[in-house]
Amino acid sequence: MGKSENTISRWCSNKSQPSIIQLQEIANLYDARIMKKIGIDIFSGAGGLSLGGSMAGIKVRYAIEVNPHAAKSFELNHKGAKVICGDIRDVKAIDFLNKDEEVFIIMGGPPCQGFSMSNTMSRNMDNPNNLLFKEFVRLVSEIKPRWFVLENVLGMTKMNNGETIEMIKHCFEEIEPGYKVKWKVLWADEYGVPQRRMRMFMVGNNQGIDFEFPKPFDYKVSVEEAIGDLPVLHNGDMIDSLPYTKSIKESSPYAQQMRKGSVESRQNFVSKSNDLVMQRYKYIGQGENWRAIPEFLMQNYSDKTRCHSGIYKRLKANCPSVVISNYRKSMLIHPYQDRGLSVREAARLQSFPDTFIFQGPHMSIQQQIGNAVPPLLSKAVMAQIMEYDSSYNKE
Repeated sequence: MGKSENTISRWCSNKSQPSIIQLQEIANLYDARIMKKIGIDIFSGAGGLSLGGSMAGIKVRYAIEVNPHAAKSFELNHKGAKVICGDIRDVKAIDFLNKDEEVFIIMGGPPCQGFSMSNTMSRNMDNPNNLLFKEFVRLVSEIKPRWFVLENVLGMTKMNNGETIEMIKHCFEEIEPGYKVKWKVLWADEYGVPQRRMRMFMVGNNQGIDFEFPKPFDYKVSVEEAIGDLPVLHNGDMIDSLPYTKSIKESSPYAQQMRKGSVESRQNFVSKSNDLVMQRYKYIGQGENWRAIPEFLMQNYSDKTRCHSGIYKRLKANCPSVVISNYRKSMLIHPYQDRGLSVREAARLQSFPDTFIFQGPHMSIQQQIGNAVPPLLSKAVMAQIMEYDSSYNKE
């Protein structure tokens, strides 16, 4: 039988050398503590939520993702994790989890297209994608982790005048022995991400802990600070590796953080725009959108009143970016260069480090980046969970 933490603490405080048996007991306790921090990421995508969890000290051991390209991205960038590529409706906990394995947290973002404010036609519970949150509830019920984090778009909170989000919250509260659940909409740019993006986080625990979300940081990161050291590129460039344009010392603190472990800028891939699109770019200043384009260049738009304000948006260098979702489709424009954003620039604006290499065709990579939870936003939430859990277990 293992020794208590108090006993081991006395051994560690003694001036005499611990015995081999005592050292083994210390190692066993350390292993047990690590086991308590095991994470499972469902609907994982490339793994932005998991990366934030890893930064906070969680060992993400399992992931479930239906898209094969996103699953490969996860596997490459989360060493040691077992990735199950398949439909979550076909996955049961006993299929992958060891019987005696204690899970600290289940995290994930059920497909959000149906909940998105930009997809009002499908924002109802008749859309089967909107019911996938039940699979999240099922796995929490089967595994009973200490904590869970469900992440999604703002639209989930608006469905049925707010009744849907409360119904989802109630589903978790009903799981034995009972989860204490809170949710909140967070702005990514308030937590070190160079992007003005809203995400809903629902956090629950079965320890009776009254969780509070992290307070916003006292600084924000601009587009210039985020991508100002990345290579100069041109329309249609597909260059895997290029030197940075600034040394580490010349780069912003944010860029320095993103460059840890990286010697060159990778995945400098820019979609090729046609000549008409390239002409349009020239008329758009920073912070402007399609409305700045002359009429004679917009004649192929039969009804411009239906154009979204985010279409043909040139980023402002001195403030956080607009939302990086489907940035190719939205025609987001580099603040200084007349072209769309590169893969690495979009990844930086989402707070993925430069060592994170995405897998799959270019269009799939763009979608993986746009769909991801910004890792630094995830880190802020996960670190808060770790702090609450640690404080609770010291009492």
